[in-house]
Amino acid sequence: MLSRISLITMGAVLLVAGTATSYADGSPVLDRIKERGSINMGHRESSVPFSYIGDDGKPQGYSIDLCMKVIDAVKAEIGMPDLKINLVPVTSQTRIALMANGTIDLECGSTTHNLTRRKQVDYLPTTFITGTKIASKKGSGITEIEDLEGKTVALSLGTTNEKAIKRVAAQNGINIKTIMVKDHPQGWLALETGRADAYASDHVLLYGLISKSKNPEEFQVTGRFLSYDPYGIMVPKDDSTYRRLGEVTLADLMRSGEAEALYNKWFNPGPTQINMPMSDTLKMAFEIQALPH
Repeated sequence: MLSRISLITMGAVLLVAGTATSYADGSPVLDRIKERGSINMGHRESSVPFSYIGDDGKPQGYSIDLCMKVIDAVKAEIGMPDLKINLVPVTSQTRIALMANGTIDLECGSTTHNLTRRKQVDYLPTTFITGTKIASKKGSGITEIEDLEGKTVALSLGTTNEKAIKRVAAQNGINIKTIMVKDHPQGWLALETGRADAYASDHVLLYGLISKSKNPEEFQVTGRFLSYDPYGIMVPKDDSTYRRLGEVTLADLMRSGEAEALYNKWFNPGPTQINMPMSDTLKMAFEIQALPH
């Protein structure tokens, strides 16, 4: 007759063996991807240089490269090397809803990881750190948010930047007029054409927009950070197995130095000459998130 301790030990071994064989113990996202025969990748179309449409008409960028590494891991996990990738364009207004309702399986763009959004979605480790700043025309006299008193700023609807500008303005009694836009091209056009005196967004996106503009020498990014915005690849909520697969993939990239190499490919100087060397803060974030196996 087996002792109680032997029975407990045997149960533990069987439990470990069961969890090691496959993901069958619980991953609705991997199950639906395998059943569908495809993975739906949400992507932005103008978040330079994270996710934007290249000359070949396909999405490219830093976030796209990282997501493709995660997709490779998904292919290996479910045993489908020829898994089809469906490209699904998203905007700042649609990305969370499309993730929450199961339309997309991961989102590759420039999405801030915050606690409020995690009521609906989940995130992989931080891949970039930025914050809200202001872009304006040189000679406009705009250097800080206080200089927008009585002026007009364009804001992308549903972004953390919209909340940051409105919060700081309210806290400091700054009277600012706003133009709400659906995406970065609309916001930038408002600034270029004079409909807005400034466009507020994550500072790296503003540098990206300047680098892609017709007359980059006419514009500037100024002021203190008005928010802290860590970016992460967004994934569905309540699937720890699927999330862990992405976490392992990114941790391995951060540990090996490949994540930094991908960063340099797109930012230092990058195809758009954005010329943003990796910050010490992001380097430290990579070191911390490169968890051991």
